[in-house]
Amino acid sequence: MLNYFITATGTEIGKTYVTSGILRAAKAAGHNACAVKPILSGYDDASAATSDPALLLAAMGRAVTARNIAAISPWRYAAPLSPDMAARREGRAVDINALTQFCHAAMAPPADLLLIEGVGGIAVPLDGKFLVADWISRIGIPAVLVAGTYLGTISHSITAAEALLSRGITIAAIVLSESPESPVPPAETADVLGRFVKAPIHIIPRHLNDQSFAALASLLTAPWKAGP
Repeated sequence: MLNYFITATGTEIGKTYVTSGILRAAKAAGHNACAVKPILSGYDDASAATSDPALLLAAMGRAVTARNIAAISPWRYAAPLSPDMAARREGRAVDINALTQFCHAAMAPPADLLLIEGVGGIAVPLDGKFLVADWISRIGIPAVLVAGTYLGTISHSITAAEALLSRGITIAAIVLSESPESPVPPAETADVLGRFVKAPIHIIPRHLNDQSFAALASLLTAPWKAGP
C-alpha cells in the first residue's frame, strides 16, 4: 500500500481539489484509492453536502452521509481557524497521539493508495506544541506539497519544502495548482522551483486538467506498479 500526506504552503491553496483529482485519476486507472481528512475547521452540518469531506467521498464514489463524513473527518470544528484555536473555542484540544493512531489505522489494507489530507499549511499549529509538519513526521510517510502560482509562491514553496526536508520528510511531488491570477506562466514558476527543490513538479491547470491529474496519479502509484 502507498501512503501520501497532502499538505500545502498555506490555506485555501487547493489541497482538497488536488486530493480529489488524484483519487479520481487513480480510480480510473484501476487503483483502490481512498482518502481521509482527519481534521477540519470551519465545518457546518448545514453545508455538509459541499464540505471538503463530501468532495473526497464523492471522488471515492461513496455516499455523502453524516456517518461517512465522521469516518474520514473525525476531528471537526465550527470556527474557520487553526485547529488549536478552533478546538479551544469548543473546550476541546487536538490529541496528537490519537491523531497519529487514526492515520496509522487508515493506512491498513485493502486500499492500495491512501491520501491523508492535512489542514491549512504545513506550519499550522495543531496544539500548543505541534505543527502540521510535526504530524507528517510522526506518521512517517512522504508528502505531496500543493502550492499556487500566485505572486510570492516561489518563496512560500521553498520555505515549505525546507520545513519538510528539515524534519526528514520526503517530498514525493510539488503540485502547482494554477491560481486565478498568475504573474508568469506556471511552467516558468516550475522551472525556478526545480532549481531549488529536488522533487518532481506537476502543474495542474485550472481547466482541462484530467490529463495532468492522470500523470500525477501515475507518478504516485509508480512504486506500487514496480512491486517490492
